[in-house]
Amino acid sequence: MREGSAETSISAADRLHIEQLLTRYCRAVDSGDWSAYRALFTDDARVDYSAAGLAVGSIEDAVTHLGRHQQVISVGMHYVTNIEVTNIGDTATVIAMWFSTTTLAGSEEVRFFHGRWHDDLVRTETGWHIRNLVLEVVG
Repeated sequence: MREGSAETSISAADRLHIEQLLTRYCRAVDSGDWSAYRALFTDDARVDYSAAGLAVGSIEDAVTHLGRHQQVISVGMHYVTNIEVTNIGDTATVIAMWFSTTTLAGSEEVRFFHGRWHDDLVRTETGWHIRNLVLEVVG
């Protein structure tokens, strides 16, 4: 913790909940389960997928874009790792590395993508939720 900062240590339970939140995000996107996807976010959440040429805006904007995008993918599998959490009370900032394997419909070629997610989270009565997500694509 930095001297003079309001950062607090995050509990092991909160860390596990946040890691599970990111894992559920991967599963929801890969399976196209948009109800599960919506449940991961606060009602006023914003997403920025501009690094991948996709939506910037509300969760509904993201669902519309991702739903269309997923129609051309026959296999998509996200993996999340190296999760860094900075906690300040009932908010947290998360930087997590992601790796995705993708096969487009009608193709057998496997493509690989990777980058980072930059998430602002908030603790609610029902647990941690994503308030802001920014996608960074490295390759």
